[in-house]
Amino acid sequence: MVEETSQQSRFKLLRKDGFARWQALSTWYRTKWRESRLFRLGNYLAAAVLVGWFVLWVAVLRTLPSADSLLTYQPPLPTMVRGNDGEIVSSYARERRVQLRFVDFPEPLINAYLAAEDKTFWTHGGIDFFGLAGAVADYALKFGSGERARGGSTITQQVAKNILIGDEYSISRKLKEMILARRIEGVLEKQQILELYLNEIPLGRQSFGVQAASRAYFDKDVGELQLHEAAFLAILPKAPERYGRAKYESMAIERRNWVLDQMVSNGWATPQAAAAAQAMPLGLKPRRAENYTADAGYFLEEVRRQLISKFGEKAENGPNSVYAGGLWVRTSLDTQLQTAAQNSLRTALLRYSGGRGWHGPIARVDVSGDRWQTELITSNISVNYQNWRVGVLLSRSGSSGKIGFSDGTTADLVSLPDKIRPGDITAVAPLNAGTYAVRTIPEVSGGMVVEDPQSGRVLAMQGGFDARLGSFNRATQANRQPGSTIKPFVYATALDNGLTPASTVVDGTFCVYQGAALGEKCFRNFGNEGGSGSHTMRWGLEQSRNLMTVRVANDVGMDKVVRTIKQVGIGDYEAYLSMALGAGDTTVLKMVNGYAALANQGRQHKASLVDYVQDRNGKVILRADSRRCDGCSMPQWDGKPMPRFKPAGKQVMDPRTAYQVVHMLEGVVVRGTAVTLRDLNLPLFGKTGTTSGPTNVWFVGGSPDIIAGVYIGYDQPRSLGGYAQGGRIAAPVFKQLVQETRGRWKDIPFRVPEGVRMVKIDRVSGKRVFGGTPENDVAKASVIWEAFKPDTEPKRTAREGEMTAKQAVIDALRRARAARGIADGPAEDAAVEQDFLEEQGGIY
Repeated sequence: MVEETSQQSRFKLLRKDGFARWQALSTWYRTKWRESRLFRLGNYLAAAVLVGWFVLWVAVLRTLPSADSLLTYQPPLPTMVRGNDGEIVSSYARERRVQLRFVDFPEPLINAYLAAEDKTFWTHGGIDFFGLAGAVADYALKFGSGERARGGSTITQQVAKNILIGDEYSISRKLKEMILARRIEGVLEKQQILELYLNEIPLGRQSFGVQAASRAYFDKDVGELQLHEAAFLAILPKAPERYGRAKYESMAIERRNWVLDQMVSNGWATPQAAAAAQAMPLGLKPRRAENYTADAGYFLEEVRRQLISKFGEKAENGPNSVYAGGLWVRTSLDTQLQTAAQNSLRTALLRYSGGRGWHGPIARVDVSGDRWQTELITSNISVNYQNWRVGVLLSRSGSSGKIGFSDGTTADLVSLPDKIRPGDITAVAPLNAGTYAVRTIPEVSGGMVVEDPQSGRVLAMQGGFDARLGSFNRATQANRQPGSTIKPFVYATALDNGLTPASTVVDGTFCVYQGAALGEKCFRNFGNEGGSGSHTMRWGLEQSRNLMTVRVANDVGMDKVVRTIKQVGIGDYEAYLSMALGAGDTTVLKMVNGYAALANQGRQHKASLVDYVQDRNGKVILRADSRRCDGCSMPQWDGKPMPRFKPAGKQVMDPRTAYQVVHMLEGVVVRGTAVTLRDLNLPLFGKTGTTSGPTNVWFVGGSPDIIAGVYIGYDQPRSLGGYAQGGRIAAPVFKQLVQETRGRWKDIPFRVPEGVRMVKIDRVSGKRVFGGTPENDVAKASVIWEAFKPDTEPKRTAREGEMTAKQAVIDALRRARAARGIADGPAEDAAVEQDFLEEQGGIY
């Protein structure tokens, strides 16, 4: 108790002593404040420093990004697209960007930039104080004039501006830039800073970085640049959109030559080399789009859509976005087949449109002012066919006029169509120097797809005349009635439900009652032909008989037919008989994929355009073939059977049924509606199609390795004319494709799956044949091999002569056995002898 009282006393004394000291300090401060002016000034100055620091923290430091982020900085990069041979075929980019390492930049180019932008770069710590003082003076002189003062920024400051804080014109931005520059110098080596700068600096023509600019202005890599070209690139940071234009050429040369003088004064170039460079013209290449070997706009646009749906479009959508993620995309595009598909479809469209005349403009722009060039450029319309160009009619006088092009040039236009007016965008072709004539883009259009049936990989895709005229892809986005190309799946359903290729069906009037409101509907063959009696299913498919098809569909049940069609991915239709004749909408891609299942013995792979996608670091982030191989990555063999991938794809049809349909469709090429393909002398199958109107004409078919499909029709469906048929218009497109790529089509027949019996039949009656041999001229052969499932082939009919001949053979066998001393066995021996004869081919 006494000790506690003592502690309390000491605490009170300390409090009293502290209060006394505070009173003394306060008295001293007030006295000093009253008596000393210098003391008061010092206090004001300290307060100003504190307030200034607070303002600086609020306005600048508080929101300043970390310089450490540059250590892991990943610039926005375009997506590069490769074909199936590994060659780059396109890129998805809104800006030109190419990343190089510091060692890839040639020394003259580096020195040119240092001479133009920051000659003390290797020695300063991020800020050039002499340059900064000049910039401050320039800012003060131009304050209020609306002119922008010169920056005075070092390369390090420009890295901070370009990557971390942006290009806002303000004092606060300049302060941020200076502070960050000091921090960056403490985080990165000088070479790393220069590498970032040379890769990221905006240099006009949508190019960022010197490699992209070198390609944009000179169509060269940086290692190929001459001294005067390197000096020109070094002047671009000051005015990237000015120096590259023809009207500022003299200003650009003056500035370039100044850079060369600076290089000489800094010892980075000899006077002789600089003088030679100063005598050179700028030598700039005109603006151009990136040119790649493959003209596959529809294919590549479909790939772009798929990638955007998966990874997003912009950087804010994720690290693997299409326009910033730097993806590497391997596609299934086969450039040879793509070129052939484009040529084939274009030829057919032009052939059909021949003689129809100019039908109207591609688009219209306003030509009343002086902005026609800008409007033509922003319309993004062009054409890549022979020597055709797209331009806008500027004026007209009688049958001639003036045409303007996107590069600003104009030319005379002659023999104008009556309907063309100023402002119309149209295709033209040169007649002679300075004179052009109008060319007609076909109004009719169509789509074509080529696919590998064994993998589902889409090898080529053409969705119209030219993707530069519009991005609508008729191969994937146009829903059209497939007409008779749907019939193979009707017959496949029949084969799965007890019928055979040799089953006979009546080709005669077929009517159905649709209820009191709709009454009775009677189907007709193409061209309103009537029936022709009973025929085999093979003949009905080869000759594309509507009446036989709807009768078959009705007998097996339309619910089963539409189920088959849905199972192969063509469409999900109501169970109406008209669907058996192709009344339901679908796309070329879906039809080709359905036929691929037939060619691949009923196993269907999902149609794919992208094989795999890698991120900027090479990691595979998307793969079309996503099958797992458990055990494939074992460090050592465990003694068990070697691991295998599971079969790819999905079995959507009985392999035997698929082959039977293919075998019948080979007859379509040999004897039927696609006979125009017969002289190709290849094992081909396929089916033509013509829809009511006729509004669309089709062909789908191919070989065991390549399937192709095409349709032709107007975007707003209307009649193509009474003569239009799939065999006349669509099948020749496929034929030209094969002819242009003949080396890709193997002379190997379709493989017969297990469980199929090949039996000789009479082609007309469908009855079994025991004598004779199928003729080489299969087009006229009366006896053919037909494919049957076990126990479905036509039953054997015993003729007296045949039985006598067979018995004579059996008797001869018995006599031979007896001569060797072999006694007759039990009754089953006779059955064995009979089976032996049949196994040797007697039943076929």
